[in-house]
Amino acid sequence: MPSYRIGRINDDIKQELSAMLPTLKDPRVRGIISITRVDTTADLRYCKVYVSALEQESIGQVIKGLKSAAGYLRRELGHRMSLRYTPELQFIPDDSIDRGSRLIHMMEELHTEEE
Repeated sequence: MPSYRIGRINDDIKQELSAMLPTLKDPRVRGIISITRVDTTADLRYCKVYVSALEQESIGQVIKGLKSAAGYLRRELGHRMSLRYTPELQFIPDDSIDRGSRLIHMMEELHTEEE
């Protein structure tokens, strides 16, 4: 299977899951949550979904809420996308946005010290 197809599927899964997040009724899945990346295996059986939250201290609760809603999300994903197999979703916390903002802050501090 060509790698560009997996890339398109990853983008579609990311878009659909992002659209489904506001519909979840679990109180643990609240606040500003974003899906930063999706990695699907070549056989489309498993999918790692990297999730970031604005409040980093609540990311553990968000991941627990998403894991409990994984069956619902997988079923809805199967209805919205036409794939032979709907991948099993694995949610992983991602702190890349937090690390990026810390790097920008450090660079700004260095810039102000030079002036």
